Amino acid sequence: MEKSTKNSIKDWAEDDRPREKLLHKGPATLSHAELIAILIGSGNQDESAVELSKRILNDVNDNFAGLARLTISDLRNYKGIGEAKAISIAAALEIGRRRSISEIGDKTQVKDSKTAFVLLQKELGDLNYENFCIILLNRANKVLKTVRISDGGITGTVVDQRKVFKIALDHNATSIILGHNHPSGQLTPSDADLQLTKKLKDAGNVLDLPVLDHIIIGDGKYYSFADEGIM
Repeated sequence: MEKSTKNSIKDWAEDDRPREKLLHKGPATLSHAELIAILIGSGNQDESAVELSKRILNDVNDNFAGLARLTISDLRNYKGIGEAKAISIAAALEIGRRRSISEIGDKTQVKDSKTAFVLLQKELGDLNYENFCIILLNRANKVLKTVRISDGGITGTVVDQRKVFKIALDHNATSIILGHNHPSGQLTPSDADLQLTKKLKDAGNVLDLPVLDHIIIGDGKYYSFADEGIM
């Protein structure tokens, strides 16, 4: 049987080539797969760059957040993706994350749990391990800084309350919001989450540096302790 061959992107009609499409029609006209195809440049002997990109994205539900959770090693498991291509994908996704953070601005006013969630999602949403953050606020509830406090594993993280309040005091914060991610997507707070929240809230009251909320994020959703009336 004669072996079939995949056409190179160079053999496609010009309007179907991702680079030319971007050049003549703008980046917004490209699909997710076409954007990734531009990054990797070529596919493998069985797939074009676009087809390979579609397959990778299909494995993460066509979601850039899911793609960002893949490690360099995960990406290299795909035939046609070597270290250089994997690094290009990771770098591009990190640029997008940092752009999103910068667009929020340093003077964002946190008026509700949804605003806090947006800040934390851009900081923690792509991680496949637990991480704990604090959002530092001034008297007008405007963001001074978002700081990662600790890294953990898949199921937990350790938080030093002295470190939390030292950072808050060093930045002249007048209140803070706690936040961490659950890589599993399960948002229900654990007993450890409840105990930690109470401990930090009590310490904040003593220091006249109130803890306004604790946000748990996962799979694009969130749980707010304040909204649930348990702060």
